[in-house]
Amino acid sequence: MIPPDSVTCPACGTPSAGNFCSGCGANLVRRACAHCQAELSPQARFCHRCGQPRGSAAPNAGASERKVWLVAGTVCVLLVAGIAYKVSSDTPQPPAPDMANVGSSVGGAANDGPAGSAPDISAMTPRERFDRLYNRIMRASERSDSAEVERFTPMALGAYQQLDTRDPDARYHAAVLQMQVGNFPAARALADTILQESPGHLFGYVIRATAARFQNDPATLARARRDFLSHYETEMRSKRVEYLEHQPVVEEFKREAEKGGR
Repeated sequence: MIPPDSVTCPACGTPSAGNFCSGCGANLVRRACAHCQAELSPQARFCHRCGQPRGSAAPNAGASERKVWLVAGTVCVLLVAGIAYKVSSDTPQPPAPDMANVGSSVGGAANDGPAGSAPDISAMTPRERFDRLYNRIMRASERSDSAEVERFTPMALGAYQQLDTRDPDARYHAAVLQMQVGNFPAARALADTILQESPGHLFGYVIRATAARFQNDPATLARARRDFLSHYETEMRSKRVEYLEHQPVVEEFKREAEKGGR
């Protein structure tokens, strides 16, 4: 007999009562986001409205901020130029989406929403969500907005995990995000995957070299630069679209590799 106060488990469809599903053990308690009060599904790890991790506290502006910017400063030298290049090469220029302006109240003083609130991204595909969040984080890095970087990086990595397919460009962007939060082993693992799936891909060597620099690994750094240069001509003749979209990044890394400087 089904209890009168039962609910249908969103994970497996079993009618259950209480806090957990009797069929699969999923949490049945609906929760609200601590930041914007949006209702969250029981399985949600991040808020679909503001992007905060479920149950997270306000960003810490102390040691974690210094850690983020130690990495982000150098990463942005290599990567923000690529975003600017891609945006400037698109014609006609579209207006900046709301997702790129979360730091200010949308609509001016008359808007009663919480400061820094983000639009609902639940209707986007996982790739659209990942790309929008990545570009937003890179723009925040460029303007030294550490709070926004810390706020949206976990959400972007969550969107990456939901991708059905992951091409070298998506893996490259995920590696950048991992390095921004200091997870260099994860970034290097992504570089290894890129090179396993696409031998000689230049992004694999860029990631390896950048991670090695932060980990004070001169041998790996030098080897990654040599490998990059040895594959550069062949790879550029392939005219991969990701090289064209990140042309300033690739060319800047080539100059750096040729100099051999740290």
